[in-house]
Amino acid sequence: MSQLNDKNVVQESISERVEDNNKTISRKIYFNEGLIAVLLFTLIYYSLGKINLYSFDSLIGEISNILIITVSIIGIIPVIISATQALIKKTITIDLLASIALIFTIIQGEWVSAAFINLMLSSARLFSAFTERRTEHIIFHLLKLRPVVVKVQEGEYFIKKSLKEINVGDIVLVESGDRIPIDGEVIKGQASVDQSTLTGESEPISIVVGSQVLSSTLCLSGSLFVRAQKVGEDTTLSKMIKLVDEASRAKTKAETIANKFSAWYIFLTILGVIVLYFSTRNLNLVLSVLLVTCADDLAVAIPLGFSVSISKAAKHGIIIKGASVMERLKDITTFVTDKTGTLTKGVSMVVKVVSANNSTITNCLMAGAICAMGSKHPVSKAILEYAKKERIEVHAPDEFREYPGEGVWSKHEGVEYLQGKISFLTRNGVEISESEHKKISDEESSGMSIGAVAINKKFAGFIVLADDIKKYAKEAIMETRELGVKNWIMLTGDNKQVAERVSKAIGIEEFHANLKPAEKVEYIKKLKHEHGVIAMMGDGVNDAASLAIADVSFAMGAIGSDTSIEAADIAIMHDDLRRVPEAIFLSREALIILKQNFGIWALSNAIGLGLVFGGFLNPAGAALFNFLTDFFPILNVFRIYNLKINKHTYDE
Repeated sequence: MSQLNDKNVVQESISERVEDNNKTISRKIYFNEGLIAVLLFTLIYYSLGKINLYSFDSLIGEISNILIITVSIIGIIPVIISATQALIKKTITIDLLASIALIFTIIQGEWVSAAFINLMLSSARLFSAFTERRTEHIIFHLLKLRPVVVKVQEGEYFIKKSLKEINVGDIVLVESGDRIPIDGEVIKGQASVDQSTLTGESEPISIVVGSQVLSSTLCLSGSLFVRAQKVGEDTTLSKMIKLVDEASRAKTKAETIANKFSAWYIFLTILGVIVLYFSTRNLNLVLSVLLVTCADDLAVAIPLGFSVSISKAAKHGIIIKGASVMERLKDITTFVTDKTGTLTKGVSMVVKVVSANNSTITNCLMAGAICAMGSKHPVSKAILEYAKKERIEVHAPDEFREYPGEGVWSKHEGVEYLQGKISFLTRNGVEISESEHKKISDEESSGMSIGAVAINKKFAGFIVLADDIKKYAKEAIMETRELGVKNWIMLTGDNKQVAERVSKAIGIEEFHANLKPAEKVEYIKKLKHEHGVIAMMGDGVNDAASLAIADVSFAMGAIGSDTSIEAADIAIMHDDLRRVPEAIFLSREALIILKQNFGIWALSNAIGLGLVFGGFLNPAGAALFNFLTDFFPILNVFRIYNLKINKHTYDE
């Protein structure tokens, strides 16, 4: 119970953090909006006096002077605080250069210049706060999908409880119009359920007894009795909330790039203005140069651009864990992918059962089902479902051991059972005749998967299974190739014939079959030395190690394993393979826009410096020029919001 309470505390802490963040962001917005309004009013009021609409000798003129001085000093406070906090962390930011420029303007009495710099910095902070709020709104929207009150069975009655009081194993009643509060299995009833909030599928699906349901999905009609399997932080919805929350708070590589740029730029700028001052002894010229070259626009635009991109991706169900991942996305040359659950639906179906050595089909299926009872592998689930359909009585094993990528050993009432690959059975002392090998080979050559079964070391037969290819798999692979991905390689623990059938159907030329999880890891390590940026795609526990060592890793689907989603750089929450090329396209287009900002900044600086050295701009004019041109990179960033990253129609 304490572990469950801890998870509820974690989930509640995210809710509280979002609420606190929204309050903080609102305060930032109100402060900067107010500061901008006062600065604009002050500048206009001050300018009216300069064009003799009132006398500066009068009381009104004195008030105008006091107002612009006061506002300029107030505006410098958040800039100096930010620069100081960065210096304490041994980081140099553009705020340091802005602080130096503001201090010099105040020393020189260039209050209009100081007001323009503050106006720009306040506007930049406002843009950043609005972007931050958009990300928080995504989390807030997901949090709203959680039901507050849940109907839970206690004895013969259903009572209402809060969501955090639900435990694994509780029976929950979901009626028409309710959102499903937990992940679980339907034990009674049937309903039509809209899963678009998690899977992106616009068509409602029919849910019956035995179906798995996901938290936050909507019961459109009918009613369901659901046994809770995942509650609190473990639910699919909570995983999504946690991923978006972590992605929004992660320190991005973009900040590192901006900071490195800031350090060099500040050093060169200060060195340049010192040389200029000792060469000319013209403090106004030095101040004008400093005001024109104050690169506050880039310092804001670079991190802001990545924040906008990550926020846009999250809205499309692509959770990108930081800007460094986005930078690597554009350079992917080779995709390595798992098969089951990634390229295929991962929902194997038993096609038939073939018995051997005087064993009956019933005995063979029962033996396979006993082995499957303790396993979460898709093949095991398919065998259990088929046994249930055939009304085979299945017993839980007394002893159970699973060998990933190989098979299962179990024991029940003194009888020993094996189920898995032929090689697994033979290594455990099971003899298989040539005629049985021929039957198995014929099935495998048609692209079917085989689960061989033995009872007390005697071959009892085999179970034939098939796994359908995911919708849009071929289309997604073609689109990534159009984006410059050169190689697709499929790694699977299945046999060669199954791997060949899937690879041909979706257009993958290279595949490697009969691999264990450790062999997949070794293969990716080898690829990293031979190719460029390697991306790995998977969805199961067995994929976690491979995902962790790849340069860029994708976890497919909100219903994938927790381990793989934690290990991956990108989580595709809608389980639609077309999201993969969309993520690559977004990263490339966003980075093109961000690179354009360096060109915009360099051009505006060149023009500004030309005007300064040509004698056309004094410090006030330089500050105004900087203020006006600084908006160009920032406004360019917001083009990312308008990028159409998908060719397809989805329910967003």
